Amino acid sequence: MLLLPAKVNSWGFFAHRLINRNAVFCLPSALISFYKEHISYLETHATDPDNRRYLDKEEAPRHYIDYDHYEGDSVPHAWNKAVSKYGEDTLKAHGIVPWHIQRMYYRLVKAFSEKNISYVLRTSADIGHYIADAHVPLHTTSNYNGQKTNQRGIHGFWESRIPELFSSEYDLFTGRATYIDNVTDLSWQIIHESFTMKDSVLLMEASLNERYPAALKYTYEQRNSAEIKTYSVSYSREYSDQLNQMVERRMRMAILRVASVWYSAWLDAGQPILEGNVEIIEVADTLKPHDQVIRLSGHED
Repeated sequence: MLLLPAKVNSWGFFAHRLINRNAVFCLPSALISFYKEHISYLETHATDPDNRRYLDKEEAPRHYIDYDHYEGDSVPHAWNKAVSKYGEDTLKAHGIVPWHIQRMYYRLVKAFSEKNISYVLRTSADIGHYIADAHVPLHTTSNYNGQKTNQRGIHGFWESRIPELFSSEYDLFTGRATYIDNVTDLSWQIIHESFTMKDSVLLMEASLNERYPAALKYTYEQRNSAEIKTYSVSYSREYSDQLNQMVERRMRMAILRVASVWYSAWLDAGQPILEGNVEIIEVADTLKPHDQVIRLSGHED
């Protein structure tokens, strides 16, 4: 038997693709036609960063930050200053997602400036993934999977099981993208928001677990010809309701901010007209949404 939430796929393959897809419809008219033309690529390749974890040892730290490691300390927002203060090894050991979002933004502006359509699409898909990851509260704490509080599996529960069950009920229309004049500040704003929510994520599940009938907490489902142990629909529903639909709210914010960052990069690049054919090599997923895998750098989701 496998416990479904032990997987590594941040937000779950399903949710990452949903976020990138819905972000396209938040774009203004000047940009939406280009992104809609390539919406299938942006949706499919929303999960490429997760796949790269098993090929590139540098990839894993780009998805999270153990912000509680720095609690009470002032973390420099500029990468060079952070390296001077803590050392690059320490930063990578505890995650670099806010700095990596900044780096990817510069790449996206450059891609737009050069009218390199293939690079624009690859970078757009990737930065959408990292921005979405930053919106997950458990991506900002060293207790990322409840392993310190006897809540193993909560990571996949929050970011995969709940959206897979209830996203069809979500209102994911977030309005139009707006210009972000400082993506560095936005990256850290997202981290601060997520970090303030991580206690609720953990404490509410612990409370629910104490009073919920043990026999009703889990269920078994068939996945890829295997019987999988996972959180029951009733338990998932009650947890989601207690969180006041936090998963939906973070997904909505992720969608709007992904779109706004795409739009801002295009504006900062001088609003180039993107036209012409582009050959994009499709790469098949190396992992399935419900594979059980271990997160690099000692982290598992």
